[in-house]
Amino acid sequence: MRAASLVVFALGLSLPALNAALALDAAPRPQPLAPTTKYSSAGQALRDGVRDYYAGNKRVAAQALEYAAGQGHTLALWKLGRMYADGDGVQHDDLKAFEYFSKLADQNADESPDSPNASVVASAFVAIGTYFLDGIKDTYVTPNPGRALEMFHYAASYFSDPNAQYNLARLYLDGTGVEKDERLAARWFNLAAEKGHHASQALLGHLLINGQGVPRQRARGLMWLTLARESSDPVKEAWISELYEKAFAATGESDRKFALALLEQYLQSRR
Repeated sequence: MRAASLVVFALGLSLPALNAALALDAAPRPQPLAPTTKYSSAGQALRDGVRDYYAGNKRVAAQALEYAAGQGHTLALWKLGRMYADGDGVQHDDLKAFEYFSKLADQNADESPDSPNASVVASAFVAIGTYFLDGIKDTYVTPNPGRALEMFHYAASYFSDPNAQYNLARLYLDGTGVEKDERLAARWFNLAAEKGHHASQALLGHLLINGQGVPRQRARGLMWLTLARESSDPVKEAWISELYEKAFAATGESDRKFALALLEQYLQSRR
């Protein structure tokens, strides 16, 4: 199966069935934005949309972005998906966000992992997977952890996306949509942690401290938790500081000194 068909396949629908599902969708929809034909190209519409967005004219920006998205412009599809997901300048609409992300993923799933748009495409797969975890109330997008697993795994393996790797690791750690496997969870956390993903660093450190799925390495675990604490938001991500404090209390002086040495070695290797 071609990779670009992953999202349609993940819904368990043929294209005609998908269209029917869209028609039957019961979710409240935002009022359509006024159509416009003033743009000479999708590229111009994207540039105007980005300019208006950062100038604070977000509704006008959405009109320009919708024109570009209608032409299949990758960045416009992604930005509109985020705007509808966050209610940023438009009425919040998770289903519409899901559909923009799905179109982006379907059209660009074979994008080279080295291309400038790779991170945006990977982000769309992660967003789709997140929606599959809980579903979208009163729509055809029902909770389906198995499909979430497929979305996260594709972005984690093909694009090496750290957010996808983190989400995939969480599924294995919790046994959500897949058989619980702490060893695989640690593997995916490690890949994301090496890319600087601080939530992955924290949970990898926690697994190493406790010897869950991996041999117990308290010093290395404390090193990862130290990195995570330093780069996390102490208010929004207080759980990371809590894991660090517990780990620090569980280690002795020799482990703490070794953790510091490992931390210095890690930081030097990335200069």
